[in-house]
Amino acid sequence: MMDLFSQIEEPEREELKRLRKELEEANYKYYVLNMPTLSDREFDEKMHRLQALEAQYPDMFDPKSPTQHVGSDLDKGQRTKDKGQNGKGFETVKHKYPMLSLANSYSREEIEEWVRKLPSGVEIVCELKYDGLSISLWYENGQLVRALTRGDGQQGDDVIANIKTIPSIPWKIERNDIPAFFELRGEVLLPWERFEALNKEREEQEEPLFANPRNAASGTLKLQDPREVARRGLDAYLYYMLGEDLPGTTHFERLETAKEWGFHISDAIKVCKNVDEVMAYIAYWDTERKNLPVATDGIVLKVNNLTQQEELGFTAKTPRWAIAYKFPAEKQLTLLKEITYQVGRTGVVTPVANLEPVQLSGTIVQRATLHNEDFIKSLDIRPGDRVWVEKGGEIIPKIVGRADREETSDPRIPRTPSFPSCCPECGTPLIRVEGEAAWRCPNEAGCPPQIKGKIEHFVSRKAMNIDGLGEETIDLLFRQGLLHNIADIYDLKLEDIAAQERLGEKSAQNMLDGIEASKRVPWARVLFALGIRMVGETTAKKIARVYHSIDSLQWATAEQLCAIEDVGPQIAENIVAYFNDIRNLEILERLRQAGLQFEGEAAEEPQSDKLAGMSIVISGTFAQHSRDEYKAMIEAHGGKNVGSVSKKTSFILAGENMGPEKRKKAEDLGIKMISEEEFLQML
Repeated sequence: MMDLFSQIEEPEREELKRLRKELEEANYKYYVLNMPTLSDREFDEKMHRLQALEAQYPDMFDPKSPTQHVGSDLDKGQRTKDKGQNGKGFETVKHKYPMLSLANSYSREEIEEWVRKLPSGVEIVCELKYDGLSISLWYENGQLVRALTRGDGQQGDDVIANIKTIPSIPWKIERNDIPAFFELRGEVLLPWERFEALNKEREEQEEPLFANPRNAASGTLKLQDPREVARRGLDAYLYYMLGEDLPGTTHFERLETAKEWGFHISDAIKVCKNVDEVMAYIAYWDTERKNLPVATDGIVLKVNNLTQQEELGFTAKTPRWAIAYKFPAEKQLTLLKEITYQVGRTGVVTPVANLEPVQLSGTIVQRATLHNEDFIKSLDIRPGDRVWVEKGGEIIPKIVGRADREETSDPRIPRTPSFPSCCPECGTPLIRVEGEAAWRCPNEAGCPPQIKGKIEHFVSRKAMNIDGLGEETIDLLFRQGLLHNIADIYDLKLEDIAAQERLGEKSAQNMLDGIEASKRVPWARVLFALGIRMVGETTAKKIARVYHSIDSLQWATAEQLCAIEDVGPQIAENIVAYFNDIRNLEILERLRQAGLQFEGEAAEEPQSDKLAGMSIVISGTFAQHSRDEYKAMIEAHGGKNVGSVSKKTSFILAGENMGPEKRKKAEDLGIKMISEEEFLQML
């Protein structure tokens, strides 16, 4: 009989183990990688299930369980106390008071249940829950001496040099009425305006975008260069004071005192007497928060009386005198007015939803990608439908479904029966390669978006790097008939450019100087700039090492090209097809006459063989060198740059905000990840 019961219990025991593993991984990705994989609600549901299972099976108690501690954001590779903020990590310091997380609630019923457990007549302070990175500020004799992250709740990383770049945090309090020591806790934030500007910068530099302001703030606060931290424009809101001999007997009084001392305390704080007042506060800010300059994701409720807080005490990981109410994921129903179709540089046609403007996560959303024909069919959406748009903390809005068509559709909006069969820009019949989801326009030489896209690629930073020829200028010169292909760039004249709207003679001369300088760009980058499909920057370098001139490359066969490292049959066929097109040969001849570098010297000998035979993936952002510089270092020391993680990967050079998919695959395959500092030490 006991064996039978054991067999029945076994699945739940396995579930308990699985939930512990899932929640530990989710904590790691949220606190350390700044790449959350679960919504707050999903995380809490799994946590509640784990707590129930642990209560059911007390023999499986484990002090390391996620139910017994908070997640950790410690700088895991650099925990030694003698490493300060000098490019080698952050000093880890024990908190004077544990920094615990809050229990979450999602409904009025849960709020009412929490209130029922409190002493009768208790006052509750309601505050906005800012979505940033928790920080603990230590002041001794009015001087800021420590700034600790939450870490694992017991100890945190001291990021004081970066915190001192935030204007709203005072370095010194010049008053006679302050205690010898006090601690203020709060949230470090990146305002929406600065977040959007930072992501625009990163997009222009071909770096991965931050998913949301919290990730951006967290990544910024862990940078090793305070100058870069200062440039990004962090802010902070403070919400709790700790220490001995502090003024006031209530939480609200202490916040008012902190405000008098010069600290940045939110004005959106209210003392409530009952649940109805609490829910009214929540209802007001659920709408009004969308007009705030910073991200919020809920409301924090705290017992106001400090003596009552002390009497209520703590659980293993949360205070009993406080709880967070989490707003539901940002999702709005809006009208799909029209589906338009964009054509990219390679001819791929992407459908775009044009929406009735709707506010989500602090921004107005009017457009969202629909990816491809299969995506539209899977959601069964058409113009005139009411569709659900969601951000969920992410920067890119997405359509996640539609409302009932009979009840909500707008009959006045014309329907689009199917995906277009011809290019919306040039009218050429579209083609769809077997096995691919995208429809493509094959008219490379005559389709305006493809022509302009190829020119934009040609002049980009990693290609010919021609200043002054941005997207708007290229469009203007194309419409004026001055640019039809990349060779036309070298025929531009000062008077033709200067005559254009918004340009003028000075801009024209700067552009011509950039065009002249591009004639010195080396052969490998010229090859990349040509925009041959699937020939990226790294592949172009490898081809240029084997074929030292465009003349030798032009006559290479597909079989010969496949002998080059990382050049597969499809890339080889694309290169052969490029040189078989008479229009491309005419453009190449014009570029040769203009003086571009169509020859290169044989590859330089490696500086060393320290990385010989190693395949290395670079992921994330770095403080001391750019990604391009690290790629060059790897090649100079005999290593091979690869773009994706596989069993053949030797290690990953991992920077800030490493891609979550690459990290997961690396963990699954047991691939080593090394930091920027460790890599430089290797060399």
